Amino acid sequence: MVQINLPDGSSKRFDGPVTVADVAASIGSGLAKATLAGEVDGRLVDANHCLESDASVRIITARDEEGLDLIRHSTAHLMAQAVKRLFPETQVTIGPVIENGFYYDFAREEPFRPEDLEAIEAEMQRIVADDLPVSREIMDRDEAVEFFRDQGEEYKARIIADIPAGETISLYRQGDFIDLCRGPHIPSTGKLGAFKLTKLAGAYWRGDAGNEMLQRIYGTAWADKKQLKAFLKRLEEAEKRDHRRLGKQLDLFRFQDDAPGAVFWLPRGWALFRQLIDYMRQRQEAAGYVEVNTPDVMDRSLWETSGHWQNYHQHMFTTKTEDDRVFALKPMNCPGSVSLYKHGLKSYRDLPIRMAEFGKVHRYEPSGALHGLMRVRHFTQDDAHIYCTEEQMEEECRKVIELNLSVYKDFGFDDVRLKFADRPENRIGDDATWDKLEGALKGAIDAMGLDYTYNPGEGAFYGPKIEFVLRDAIGRDWQCGTLQVDLNLPERFDATYRTADGGEARPVMLHRALFGSLERFTGILIEHYSGNLPLWLAPVQAVVMNITDAQADYAQDVCERLRESGLRVESDLRNEKVGYKIRGRTLEKIPYLLIVGDREVERGQVAVRLRDGTDLGSMSVEALVERLHAEVAQRGVIGDNSPSA
Repeated sequence: MVQINLPDGSSKRFDGPVTVADVAASIGSGLAKATLAGEVDGRLVDANHCLESDASVRIITARDEEGLDLIRHSTAHLMAQAVKRLFPETQVTIGPVIENGFYYDFAREEPFRPEDLEAIEAEMQRIVADDLPVSREIMDRDEAVEFFRDQGEEYKARIIADIPAGETISLYRQGDFIDLCRGPHIPSTGKLGAFKLTKLAGAYWRGDAGNEMLQRIYGTAWADKKQLKAFLKRLEEAEKRDHRRLGKQLDLFRFQDDAPGAVFWLPRGWALFRQLIDYMRQRQEAAGYVEVNTPDVMDRSLWETSGHWQNYHQHMFTTKTEDDRVFALKPMNCPGSVSLYKHGLKSYRDLPIRMAEFGKVHRYEPSGALHGLMRVRHFTQDDAHIYCTEEQMEEECRKVIELNLSVYKDFGFDDVRLKFADRPENRIGDDATWDKLEGALKGAIDAMGLDYTYNPGEGAFYGPKIEFVLRDAIGRDWQCGTLQVDLNLPERFDATYRTADGGEARPVMLHRALFGSLERFTGILIEHYSGNLPLWLAPVQAVVMNITDAQADYAQDVCERLRESGLRVESDLRNEKVGYKIRGRTLEKIPYLLIVGDREVERGQVAVRLRDGTDLGSMSVEALVERLHAEVAQRGVIGDNSPSA
């Protein structure tokens, strides 16, 4: 007898060995049809996996997260099979699941063309219609190397050759196509169908720029056509909101080959960037933070003490001076902060110390990973490090969480998810310390009555963390802020404070970021608002434009009066028709368009128009100033400033 325990607490008994698919069929025909795979004692397996002893089983369908990953993984294989049918000389390399889809890298002398994607998709649909069974095969490593070499798949042979000798290799076959894979996979190709190939790109073999260039095909796959259609619509909207396109359109920033991965801020973009810093500076001062600044270049010994040299050296920019001293551009602000903390004797009465820094950091990212403002090599972190006693730890965590959520709300992000990451397998510190740190973080969240999800084993090597994930106007998630609790860096730097009884103790160190990278947060804001930034953030809040030269002096005077009141205003006195000016400034997404003609000059007023075309009529300059300052003070979003606009 084989006893199968199910997630609802029930169990089923079978006379002998049974497959996952058989278990599903015993529960119901609908579940049997929907079954993609199974989870057996915590391990994902194929639907035809045979159970010969008692086990706990969960049936995986397209409704499960694991099921969607299986669909995407299997669709990658489906694409590779279609490519081999259409272009037999092509070699298949690596094809993983990624967010919302998959890709596969191919080695082929002739480049793929955009029209090839249509042909590949059509062939994929034919394979789906054939409903080919997918089966797993086992092969000895050396035998597998020869098998793929005989088929002309040199890249697959190289992958297998790197696997330790003596290990068995799993292959998956569907019709005339066989591929190297750990699995599991869906039972047959007929379970697929809701997919779309999205783009072509180049990619180095194994991500190494020293290796040959391959061709990458990206695709997306979903449980059904409805989900696929919704995603493609989001993708279309995301392309419209792309911060790189809007950054150029709105004259905010640019990138140059002189400094790959670093931002050249134009005046309007820098005005927006400064608004973020000014806002955060005000919020931090009100919350009891002091602001500091540490050097960008520091000696190698500091990074050896912190552990970055041993664990992060490949991502650091380094240099050696004539006297053979090695320095590094800082990739993190933490070591500099601890060095400042150690300046002068600290007492328990001084704690907590909340030390904030807008620190410029430099990290080497591969050229292929760079992506506008979202992933750069040189960026600004709104870091803060809080030094406190163990008794103060949970309360300080709570205050950080409250500040984060309040800040995100001011920027229009009401849907914020918290993810708790506990101890990783590779970590420093004993279990008792980790119990204490994790307890403080979870205690702070629980005390606030907030929901959170677990990321098991995803904490930093020195402590657990909370990640703050923002959901934007079109449903995309962005991980921004973090809160990490650390007793290990203070140990490495021998940081102490004087206790009430005259002894010494280690402070707890809280690592905290709200925006994370200011550059990246700026890109997220641009895309969230589709460039229609709320008035308080807009680089140019209003433009004053005249109808004819007769109103030029008055228009300039209005502009100066608005600037003197603290508003960011420009004048447009070009000898162009006012309709042309309005269209141009609307494309620049200026919140307020102020028009002056002879009547406005005579009455001492301005005609006010919003960027969405709403006509607010004429009003005095004083009334306009009052309106604009009131809207700025709200920090909210009104009218066409809503994120969905």
